[in-house]
Amino acid sequence: MTPETAIGPDGKPPLIGPGHTFATVTDKISAMVLTQRTPRVWWVGFAAGFAGVMLLLTTITNLVLRGIGIWGNNIPVGWGFDIINFVWWIGIGHAGTLISAILLLLRQQWRTSINRFAEAMTLFAVASAGLYPALHTGRPWMDYWLFPYPNTMGMWPNFRSPLIWDVFAVSTYALVSLLFWYVGLIPDLATLRDRSPTRAGRTVYGMLAMGWRGSARHWQRYETACLLLAGLATPLVVSVHTIVSFDFAVSVLPGWHATIFPPYFVAGAIYAGFAMVLTLAIPLRRIYGLQDFITMRHLDYMARIVLATGLFVAYGYTMEAFGAWYSGNTYEGFMITNRFFGPYAHLYWTLILCNVIAPQALWFRKVRARTGLLMLIAMFVNVGMWLERFVIIVVSLHRDFLPSSWGMYHGTRWDWGMFVGTIGLFLTLFLLFIRFLPMISISEMRTMLPEAAVKEEHA
Repeated sequence: MTPETAIGPDGKPPLIGPGHTFATVTDKISAMVLTQRTPRVWWVGFAAGFAGVMLLLTTITNLVLRGIGIWGNNIPVGWGFDIINFVWWIGIGHAGTLISAILLLLRQQWRTSINRFAEAMTLFAVASAGLYPALHTGRPWMDYWLFPYPNTMGMWPNFRSPLIWDVFAVSTYALVSLLFWYVGLIPDLATLRDRSPTRAGRTVYGMLAMGWRGSARHWQRYETACLLLAGLATPLVVSVHTIVSFDFAVSVLPGWHATIFPPYFVAGAIYAGFAMVLTLAIPLRRIYGLQDFITMRHLDYMARIVLATGLFVAYGYTMEAFGAWYSGNTYEGFMITNRFFGPYAHLYWTLILCNVIAPQALWFRKVRARTGLLMLIAMFVNVGMWLERFVIIVVSLHRDFLPSSWGMYHGTRWDWGMFVGTIGLFLTLFLLFIRFLPMISISEMRTMLPEAAVKEEHA
């Protein structure tokens, strides 16, 4: 019986393949970092990602030298790819925090196989997102003004600006996510320290493990720290994208001024995040032979969450249109009509296809059991959520209250270059992570084995 077809005692696919022991779990996960030959696909992906990083550096250099005029921003579309991609990347990072924090507090064991690389995905997505607010100001060397540092000149930022709220929310989110990810790594870093065949490996992993010896006191403090960080991270899942939505909701622009935006954005972020986790998990389990650790049950649960959050997003689209009609507001009505039938209508209906229609296939168990179809639907959602940000921002701006200023927006080659470059940065950081650190938590996977239950009963 293969891991793909195995059935657990509850009639469902197991959360870990049969036949594993403490030793085999540790051997398999640590070998991917320490002794296993790096797959050829990894090198191909790293080369592509590194080329993207070079493109990103070229674009940033040109941007700093020439100014943000190289972007396609114009009047009335003052915000373009910079805010579109910022919101898209921040949304992608939400699934990692949800899996790590909320599912930990809810004692959901199925998070164990995917939480480590989902947390890493969060960090790398936030790093990609953070480039946009840092650079779109036009003078990135002055970005320290965004922080409320004490000074004698009294030059405090305008705290009524949602962009300042973003600085607080995203920086807090990044810091807590980094601490959560690193604390969870400590026991595994000690394992790599003890198993590393090289002196350099033992030194580096030993420094990162911070003297971990696996004593009862260490485990007690480790579990306490994880619970405290989970408690801190849980409200961040809701608050960060809520604050990002305030960039739009506190304005008076039709298409932005909507009270539904905070929950709508949070649901959309989780939706996009889980789609990206599926996008990464399916190739990883195939390339590294992890079908017995990331089983079909994990993929099935993630597909169900994608379906559920997709229904929330579909409800948000419906309420936007209904609110515009029911309010009787001429400008709101025009905004929806422009989305449906305007010059960008093809993008709007494409996002409906990607975000609303395609995920409905996940109602069927046979679809959720096919990794190829899951990958295809996840890619649809990734594209659809980017198009959603484009429609919300550009389509709401390009025809404003003054018809004489109406115009079209198209990203320039530098807009696209920076976007592709951030994808390359994300891919490069993620591939380096899975090469030098365990992508699955060794210590947590061991707790799922029958041996762990037996030892706990005897303890």
